[in-house]
Amino acid sequence: MQRRKRRIAAVLSAAATSLLLSLSLSPTAHAATHDPIVFVHGISSSSSSWDDWVAFFKADGYTAAELDAWTYSWSQSNATTAAQLATEIKNVRARTGASKVDVVVHSMGALSSRYYLKNLGGTAYVDDFVSVAGTNHGTSLAGWCSWLYTSCAEMVTGSSFVTALNSGDETPGSVNYAAYWSNCDAAVDPDSSALLSGATNVGVGCISHDDMNNDHGVYAQVRAFVQ
Repeated sequence: MQRRKRRIAAVLSAAATSLLLSLSLSPTAHAATHDPIVFVHGISSSSSSWDDWVAFFKADGYTAAELDAWTYSWSQSNATTAAQLATEIKNVRARTGASKVDVVVHSMGALSSRYYLKNLGGTAYVDDFVSVAGTNHGTSLAGWCSWLYTSCAEMVTGSSFVTALNSGDETPGSVNYAAYWSNCDAAVDPDSSALLSGATNVGVGCISHDDMNNDHGVYAQVRAFVQ
């Protein structure tokens, strides 16, 4: 009887070891993960402006937890938004366990995000930064709303905010920077405002400002950059 019990125990132990080994070697046991992406919208917009790209990223294997499109009050100072972005990124990292995130921005979202990187220690927590039609050096068209909104006044070409943001190194830290720009973007004037010194600057042809972060062709290039 004792011999039989020992034999059964040995068989069960071998089976358990085999099962554990199988699980450890299973490709699903170590599913591929990505840096979470934090999307930052522009003026007069919201997180919904990223709906198309969020769907594209999901179709390419990203999980919902890895895609964080959030809404902020776009009329406030971009410095205030930068502080809120710092909290958002901290929460995303805590929720996902990721050490770093990728930040993908559109239009005025470039200003708050770059403020976070330059002035709030963000370079320690961001792997890739992608500016899509970003008003990196301001835009002359912001004059129409500069008297209404602080954020808009900061976005005017030559404003003290833009000047300070671009003083020194425009692409600080070990972050990988890319800037995608259109040669017929009516909202970014001049077109060259979207470029960043030290970044991978990519002209995408004639795509409107509002279509830049909906276009699948631009998405494919961004996806390749952050992977």
